[in-house]
Amino acid sequence: MNNKTKTVAGTAIVLAMLLAGAAEAAADQEDAAKLGHELTPFGAEKAGNKDGTIPAWDGGLTHALIPGTGTLPADQYPNEKPLVVIDQKNVAQYADRLSEGQRALIAKYPDYHLAVYPSHRTFAAPQWVYDNDLKNAAAGQLADNGQSVKGVYGGTPFPIPKSGLELYWNHALRYVSPSNNYKIANFTGNSDGSVTMTVSAIDNHQSPYYTPDGSAGAWTGEYALGRLQNVGPAFKAGEMLVIRDSIDAATPRQAWQYLVGQRRVRRAPTVGYDTPDFVASGANYFDEVFGFWGAPDRYDWNLVGKQEIYVPYNENAFFQTPADQALTAHHPNADKLRWELHRVWVVELSLANGKRHVVPKKRIYFDEDSYAALMTDGYDAEGKLWRTSYMLPLDVADAGYVYYDSTIVHNLQAGTYSAIEVFNDGYYKNVNPRPDSFFTGDALASEGVR
Repeated sequence: MNNKTKTVAGTAIVLAMLLAGAAEAAADQEDAAKLGHELTPFGAEKAGNKDGTIPAWDGGLTHALIPGTGTLPADQYPNEKPLVVIDQKNVAQYADRLSEGQRALIAKYPDYHLAVYPSHRTFAAPQWVYDNDLKNAAAGQLADNGQSVKGVYGGTPFPIPKSGLELYWNHALRYVSPSNNYKIANFTGNSDGSVTMTVSAIDNHQSPYYTPDGSAGAWTGEYALGRLQNVGPAFKAGEMLVIRDSIDAATPRQAWQYLVGQRRVRRAPTVGYDTPDFVASGANYFDEVFGFWGAPDRYDWNLVGKQEIYVPYNENAFFQTPADQALTAHHPNADKLRWELHRVWVVELSLANGKRHVVPKKRIYFDEDSYAALMTDGYDAEGKLWRTSYMLPLDVADAGYVYYDSTIVHNLQAGTYSAIEVFNDGYYKNVNPRPDSFFTGDALASEGVR
């Protein structure tokens, strides 16, 4: 090939690349134009499914249908009855709409079942969040090989997700109220059928990413600040934990712990990944909390596609149930849980090159509307299903959004489960933002009294 031929060929390659890039950009612009029309403002399919079992999104639930009378939002659909109850007798009929984890729980426990109710697409956010969704669709990008993001603020980072990592960031930066305070408890369901409360705590959460008057330029990159103070049982009362999560791939999480016995604050660098969760007495791993909690770098994230599947949804009735009735032997009280048919994004995780994790493979089901990781299945080194978890959404309709926090994690091989940050017997409320200094190790040191 002479120099002239090489030049022509090189020009053709560059031109082809430019045309491909232009076509991709045009496609992205075309997709972004669908937001608020064929797609919801946050990128979900606005229409229902063909047979009407999944309804169209009509703006979500932005006000309480029934006034709350206690410390938690009321059950919004108290008069609804299950459409079907899926158990060992009929599980084969519904297998294609069940995760492997749910099929395994039904097979393992004869009294476990799914009470399936009419579907309600209750997820909603304020208009300023939807406005930011549009901005993010145009400016949002993955950074640091997908381990961070840039150009986003105050909304779904990738309203039209094209990869597993984009869905991860949609989950990590999902909409929450800017500042809230709540009382929760963690429980462990033991293999002998007993249930033990491992901790009762007051939790404070703040989301600098969702400050209404903020901007991408002014945002520091920290997206979640948490401060947990144990109030029980007696031997744990007074312990405190502060966590600050950031999109900075070099320092994604900072954590400090106040230990009563030592009467001092120490850094807690192991709060993450597959470290046993000491808040739950080690019954689950830290990154199993909230569906998936922490940095994504130990896995490759493969986007499989969408699926219609039964997921936990609108769980206010469960949280209205006293804990000793809601959390029963081997699993939460199946009669109190509500399952609905929804569309989800399915992402499969496998170990990244050179990384290690005790759960080398996972499959995560991300809610189409909220992008919360509603269900996760975890597999052992032999590819056998080992763990399965699901989140229980609390519909804070009077504030116009859904809070995704409470998580159930089953160890199928050990026959145990963790109930993490459940609101039963607790409370939830939105509060004015606290100063940044409230979420620091120094603050724990100044307030430690035992």
